[in-house]
Amino acid sequence: MQSNLILNIQDLHKSYGSVRALRGVNLQVQQGELFGFLGPNGAGKTTTIRCLLDLIRPDKGSISIFGLDPQKEAVKVKELVGYLPGELHIEHNQRVGSALRYFAQLRGNNLDWSEVKVSAKRLELDLDLPVKNLSKGNKQKVGILIALMGKPKLLLLDEPTSGLDPLMQQVVYEMLREAQAAGSTVFFSSHILSEVEALANRVAIIRKGRIAEEVDPRHLGSMSMQRVKVRFAKPVPRADFSDLPGIQLLDGTNDQKLRFQVEGSIDPLVKALAKHKVLSMETSHLTLEEIFLAYYKNGNQEEQA
Repeated sequence: MQSNLILNIQDLHKSYGSVRALRGVNLQVQQGELFGFLGPNGAGKTTTIRCLLDLIRPDKGSISIFGLDPQKEAVKVKELVGYLPGELHIEHNQRVGSALRYFAQLRGNNLDWSEVKVSAKRLELDLDLPVKNLSKGNKQKVGILIALMGKPKLLLLDEPTSGLDPLMQQVVYEMLREAQAAGSTVFFSSHILSEVEALANRVAIIRKGRIAEEVDPRHLGSMSMQRVKVRFAKPVPRADFSDLPGIQLLDGTNDQKLRFQVEGSIDPLVKALAKHKVLSMETSHLTLEEIFLAYYKNGNQEEQA
């Protein structure tokens, strides 16, 4: 297994002044994986990716990409990597096609331009449009094309579907799966639980600069959480909701208005509510940070200590 190691990160630390962005990140990615890097905004995802490409220097730790040190062998590493930054900056007065050809030249023009045009059509991207006229979503599509051009051996993608509508997100998922099938290793960051669950073969969860856990993406569905506010026609016994699987009764204003936290399926709560007359029910999904706080309470207490 070690011979197939593409990406190896050991004890990576990075601070911005007094802010500790990375606190000892350890990760290994094998050849051919579609690896999800999941965490809320500010968790350290972008900092990690920038360190991988030597765009910023870590304070401590080591990085190996295809056995190369990105600080000492930066050009060789970049020849092997397709990169999508979290914030893409392109010359505004260029047309999309010209911008793509410029990046193709940087890669030595070793690509089939007809394939670029086919990919642009799949993404519904007009190559004749000026970059300055593009929406955020269309600029994201340009970044995706730049990253995929030349079929790099490793894709490093920072929030690849940011700004895209749900249908276009599915197109990007297909393109990344195709890149993997063609032999590329894909490392992508995301703060969307369902996206990583749908796309990744393996997932590392980062929170507050540390890897909280590495998980099988099939287990992420059980981490989904939502809050439910219920108003009843009359006060109800709280005991009716005390032993429901995955259901936690939170504080309510009174026995006629109750709040619940639901982990996984809401079905047990719905069946329990059916025994009473419900006037209204309001649901809201927890943010990824709120989910992580619920799942990694001990780690949070250790950080505060």
